Amino acid sequence: MKLKFAFRTAFFLLVIAAGFAYKTDEDPFAALLKKLEAYNEKYPQEKVHLHLDKPYYAIGDNIWFKAYVINAQSSRLSDISNVLYVELINEKDSVKKQLRLPLVSGISWGDFKLPDSLSEGNYRIRAYTQWMRNAGTDFFFDKTIKIGNSWANDVFTRSRYTFQKDNTAEKVKALIRYTNREGIPYAGQEVSYDVQLNFRSVAKGKTTTDKDGNAEISFLNTLPSLYRSGRIVTTLDILNGRKVTKQIPVTATSDAVDVQFFPEGGSLVENLPSKLGVKSVNAAGLGEDITGIITDDSGQEISKYNTTHLGMGNFILNPQPGKMYRATVSFKDGSEKSFDLPKAFSQGYVLNISQTEDKIVIKIMLSQGLTGTGELKLVAQNNGNVYFVSRASAQKQLILTSIPKKDLPAGIVQFTLFSADNIPVSERLVFLKSKSGLLDLKVSAGQQQYHKREKVELDISAALENQPAEGSFSVAVTANAAVTPDENNESNILTSLLLTSDIAGYVEKPNYYFLKDDQQTSSDLDNLMLTQGWRRFLWKNIIAGAAPVIRFQPEKTLKISGTVTTYGGKPSPNSKVMLFSSSGGIFAMDTVTNAGGRFSFDNLVFNDSTRFIVQARNARDKKNVDIKLDLVAGQIVTKSKNTGDIEVNVNGALSAYLKQSIDYFDQMRKSGMLEKSITLKEVNITEKKNPAKNSSNLNGAGNADAVITTEQLQNCTTLSQCLQGRVAGLMIRNGMAYLLRNGNSPMQIVIDGMPTEPDFLDNINPFDVETIEILKSVNYTAIYGMRGGGGVLVITTKRGSGSSGLPSITPGIVTYSPKGFYTPREFYSPKYEVASDTPDLRSTIYWNPHVATGKGSGKVSFYNSDLTGTYRVVVEGIDASGNLGRSVYTYQVN
Repeated sequence: MKLKFAFRTAFFLLVIAAGFAYKTDEDPFAALLKKLEAYNEKYPQEKVHLHLDKPYYAIGDNIWFKAYVINAQSSRLSDISNVLYVELINEKDSVKKQLRLPLVSGISWGDFKLPDSLSEGNYRIRAYTQWMRNAGTDFFFDKTIKIGNSWANDVFTRSRYTFQKDNTAEKVKALIRYTNREGIPYAGQEVSYDVQLNFRSVAKGKTTTDKDGNAEISFLNTLPSLYRSGRIVTTLDILNGRKVTKQIPVTATSDAVDVQFFPEGGSLVENLPSKLGVKSVNAAGLGEDITGIITDDSGQEISKYNTTHLGMGNFILNPQPGKMYRATVSFKDGSEKSFDLPKAFSQGYVLNISQTEDKIVIKIMLSQGLTGTGELKLVAQNNGNVYFVSRASAQKQLILTSIPKKDLPAGIVQFTLFSADNIPVSERLVFLKSKSGLLDLKVSAGQQQYHKREKVELDISAALENQPAEGSFSVAVTANAAVTPDENNESNILTSLLLTSDIAGYVEKPNYYFLKDDQQTSSDLDNLMLTQGWRRFLWKNIIAGAAPVIRFQPEKTLKISGTVTTYGGKPSPNSKVMLFSSSGGIFAMDTVTNAGGRFSFDNLVFNDSTRFIVQARNARDKKNVDIKLDLVAGQIVTKSKNTGDIEVNVNGALSAYLKQSIDYFDQMRKSGMLEKSITLKEVNITEKKNPAKNSSNLNGAGNADAVITTEQLQNCTTLSQCLQGRVAGLMIRNGMAYLLRNGNSPMQIVIDGMPTEPDFLDNINPFDVETIEILKSVNYTAIYGMRGGGGVLVITTKRGSGSSGLPSITPGIVTYSPKGFYTPREFYSPKYEVASDTPDLRSTIYWNPHVATGKGSGKVSFYNSDLTGTYRVVVEGIDASGNLGRSVYTYQVN
């Protein structure tokens, strides 16, 4: 971090404003700013954005994406990490696919194929580096996408919910309609159901569909403070003895609306007028507009208010000494509810910030009793970079000043007011739509009207302050006839890197704030800043000198490392370690351990499914040694923050797109171009479901005497409780698992491939577990050697199919199958220089993850499909200096 405009001189004074004074001497506050600089240089943060080719998908599609990883401090493409993880996560919070991608100067790209083994639903795409894991999952790239299924799907559902209070419980009635692809109802069919809230079963039963295919399912949520969402797993018996399972999201168990009030700057202060932000959110996580009045404790009406956009608004209140205030809220159904406003402090500070066209206007108010108490300091920073620092003597109750917008960057700027003893007393977030740091990105074509299958050539130009900008850009072209854009709800490189990556929590319709530059949009964006709350940067950590907990180092290369020890656990120095692999050809290399028994093979490059053998011999060439590989545990899947993006009726919401998808795949099948990963409907192919497919079980995933899944672990608080009485021949004693046939030796525990002590069992949160495989019989335990003598519990957490380093029964040898780099596929774009009679119904017309603008310009070319209407071109990217750009261009095809 560098002070961008450090210690500015006195800047604009008004009549009763105390002047901000210029000061250069080293003092405690200057030392605090130096601590901030040192902190950010030592612990820089990374941000990730993925540009997807379209907003939703169908089974059989490809998800194409480009990854941009930047250093938040410099805003440039990051050189901190060279490895990126991208995951596809289903509604059960289980990783279905994980890609490990190489980052070259902060850029990478990849793709997911959506096979018909996936079901329709609300999926998430999550992306992060190992270094980002230190800051927590709140700042990962995490986007909810809808994936529909019409190709290998015979049952379609449409659901609606009604809610009712039952004392302290919430009664929910779900009406689920079952039809086939043509909309014909499944009448008189038996439906069994299991209602699960927060993965805990709260109701089970059976019902029968009526003549219209409707099944009514009612349940009671007795713990609404804990259980707020979930799913209904239904199994429908259809003709020919087939059973079809559907999972229906439960986004809420009531129609209650939560209303919160946020004083600007942090707190209300008596006799100081303050702006209060209002945020009203329904139980499904979406904003809901309200109206209301403010009254004091005598019942007198003080003011009226209303929200203006997505449940957000603001009003002014001047708290009087000794008074309490209440807000009466009127909801859209005519009901009312009252809320106590935050209590006003008798003494304090109020920080009010507003914007004009070219400047930020700042008003600082302080209580009469705080005048003359010393020097106030004001700091404006973005991503740890200080852009403005100044001081004012607290001689008056009001200080007014302004800062030119041109001196501040685009994005979230955090204003903090410090007291005389350098304690933050008031804080305010402001979003600037500054042109600083934004590219002038333009897309142009030779014409606006094209024919089907005609070649299109696009020119892409990037400039900054009228000077050519060299950068890397991704280009996606879709046909509106197949993919209807929802511009307000789009996430893009601007919403990701300037807005949502710097504040925690769900932001509804993020692109709404970037589409227009009018007064209403600016006001709505400021209300978002007033009410969104917690952000990435916290001053208290700097003041306390609290270093973050660093558990994960930046991943620069693929490597295999570890420690060689004696059987007694002592380091084995000067041991020769050899690394072998026969995947993709014979590979071998060797090294020698250091004094601590450590070894490392760095700068490796290998693909997925590469299997290694690590062999060690001690200094006397004996093989009686243990090899302990360094394994980084996979990232646990936390609950999605984007609850408002969950769609209950996915196939219904995507009906138009799915119809086009059916036509596309039918045509692909007829022409013999259908990829083999899509199962043909005419062929009856069934695959036995593996309940533990992500397991590191040495016998093979799912090969066990018993398998306990996450659904069976929801009604207990410890794993020992979960296991007690559930598996024949297994007992729990003193928190450890034993087999009755061998009651003296506790069962070995293996977590994600790592052996742990038997008494570690209850240190594992049951909610983090995907499966537990119980190995009792000798045919399953033998592969674990002496460690498996008392039986083995193979525990797989909700981390996907991460790396596993597994000891074999051969002394001095370990087999290892780490996740390697994924090799991206190339987007297929047909060329119509030769005539073809095969209909072309592509929805993604063109995808190019890397278009370089050498000397500020680049070109792409492709052919239109047979779809007519509007085609939409989206270009996103970044230049070498970290300036962002996005442009949307449309043309017509007839």
